[in-house]
Amino acid sequence: MMRITLLALASFALVCAIPQDAAPAQPAVQILKQDSDVNVDSYNFDFETSDGTARQEQGDYKNDTDQQGLLVRGSYKYVAPDGQHIQVTYVADKNGYQPTVDNSSQAAPAAPSQA
Repeated sequence: MMRITLLALASFALVCAIPQDAAPAQPAVQILKQDSDVNVDSYNFDFETSDGTARQEQGDYKNDTDQQGLLVRGSYKYVAPDGQHIQVTYVADKNGYQPTVDNSSQAAPAAPSQA
């Protein structure tokens, strides 16, 4: 039993001694805004974070001759790893998911330095 314990401790010490690749620390993303409202036949929500990500969506249950079921409208945006601003606006209804994508070539502003 003592040998197993010593072997386990030695293995643990060896694993801890192996250098780990240190990835650069990324700043934590903060939630800047978050709202939601849910009812029996409708809902809406939106949020925005400090890294430029935002999403808003509203859904309504329709029961008429033109549309029967859930009608959803919304949009989301984010900054891609290459710095492009991506924005998608969409409608989802009886005709399916219908997105419109806007890829702006404008680079994201530099993050403020942490002092």
